Amino acid sequence: MFDVNEVVGELQGLREEGYLSDALLRRAVRSIFSSEERFDWVGIYLLRSEENVLWLHNYLGDPTPHATIPVGEGVCGMAVANNENINVPDVTQNDNYLSCSPKVKSEMVVLIRGNDQIFGQIDIDSHQDAAFTDEDLAALEEVAEKLAEQMVQELTL
Repeated sequence: MFDVNEVVGELQGLREEGYLSDALLRRAVRSIFSSEERFDWVGIYLLRSEENVLWLHNYLGDPTPHATIPVGEGVCGMAVANNENINVPDVTQNDNYLSCSPKVKSEMVVLIRGNDQIFGQIDIDSHQDAAFTDEDLAALEEVAEKLAEQMVQELTL
């Protein structure tokens, strides 16, 4: 499992240096992606609530055909629609799965939310079956919380 304290510490350091959420989002993707061999694709989608669509902010891994995802479609869209984090151990068993690559076997989505608002999500794909644990989910929730803190702060500027 990746060192969540290190990633959250990096993000907090950026916040203290005055960086905006864009820099934190990019750092989070790089840090998460490089932390685990199981994490074959890591991206952040931001919610454009006025359009009811998720927009791909940045990612590392193979290219994806899904630069935008309507809320309610795929695992990413369902996470927002249901306001819940989702761990899919076997994507072939999910009727609403949007395939990015035939190599993907499992997916995890963790919402970035604060003040009762969803800002976006961290999306991770793996080429391994059942790649994600409850510990991974809890760790990514901490990262998402740190990102949300910055995004909420920027709303008040």
